[in-house]
Amino acid sequence: MSESLIYLDYNATTPVDPAVLDVMLPYLREKFGNPSCSHPYGSDAKKAVEEARKKVANAIGCFPEEIIFTSGGTESNNLAIFGVAEALKDQGRHIITSKIEHPAVIEPMVELIHRGFDVTFLPVDKNGLVDVGEIERLIRPDTILVSVMHANNETGVIQPIKEIATITRAKGVIFHSDAAQSFGKIEVNVRELGVDLLSIAGHKTYAPKGIGALYVKRDTPIKRVIFGAGQERGVRPGTEPVAQIVALGEAAEMASKTVGEEIARLEKLRNMLEEGILASTPNAVVHGKGAPRLPNTLSIGFPGMSSAELLGKMQNRIAASAGAACHGNEPKISHVLEAMGVSPGVALGTIRLSLGRFTTEEEIRAAIDYFAGLFN
Repeated sequence: MSESLIYLDYNATTPVDPAVLDVMLPYLREKFGNPSCSHPYGSDAKKAVEEARKKVANAIGCFPEEIIFTSGGTESNNLAIFGVAEALKDQGRHIITSKIEHPAVIEPMVELIHRGFDVTFLPVDKNGLVDVGEIERLIRPDTILVSVMHANNETGVIQPIKEIATITRAKGVIFHSDAAQSFGKIEVNVRELGVDLLSIAGHKTYAPKGIGALYVKRDTPIKRVIFGAGQERGVRPGTEPVAQIVALGEAAEMASKTVGEEIARLEKLRNMLEEGILASTPNAVVHGKGAPRLPNTLSIGFPGMSSAELLGKMQNRIAASAGAACHGNEPKISHVLEAMGVSPGVALGTIRLSLGRFTTEEEIRAAIDYFAGLFN
């Protein structure tokens, strides 16, 4: 990989922070015990797992026993959705979600439809926001779950989670939010948000891939969806990956201490990048600009261009993601941009630029210069 390659794809994954790597390495070497064992190797590992649980809980404002460790955001979402559906299917089979959710939410919903559940997919406005009043209107006596993401992975648009939670609480409906993209980038406090379940992905916040967590509020009905021994309160069986759990705990603690200053720093850099690109390409379209957005995310469309072509030109200079995926030879508009009503000519030329902890002002200035040369 070229040293001059600028990484602007932090929403796809983050590098493991060196401090996080330092704390996890001992649990891959000398402290390798199984937390379920009673000897010192096992008890040391169990202590480390519980300490990490406290750190994650402190970071999002809940009790340690409300944290279930998983293999990542996808498993957390699946556990939340299928777990509640199984627990409450005798009370009702109606679920509400949005059209712009991550596939880790949409695909479980599709599967539930095959199993006889009724799923309503909420539309969004041109900025990618759900209508809170529409959620209230759509809740029925047989509605058992609402699942709306905290922040969108493509556009960075932040949903009105508190307002939604006020409605679901009043209606007695369980509320889940996928916070894979928001955790570590903005303040995420489950008590303030009012959610019953919340999903976290470690690799989006400088921990390694393969670790995540699900917040499950006390007394929230949920059934396990995989079967084995009794780890994680019997909700998520399987031998705990101690090193990854320790890493997530450290990453969560680091994020909670620095999130305020990082919001200001990243928003400044993101705005600089956005303004710089628009200065050289004034017909470019910024998606979600009229809504609250994550401070690090810029989804921008270039009318009449192909995102695949753009990324091809950029691949040796800037690492980014497309706003449209390629299936065979047919370009496909992102389901998020489609739900927002973005025209095909803009959607197919959309790329996502996302900044992170190690992004520098020098890199942003270099990226602006590169885009200026690319389009002029």
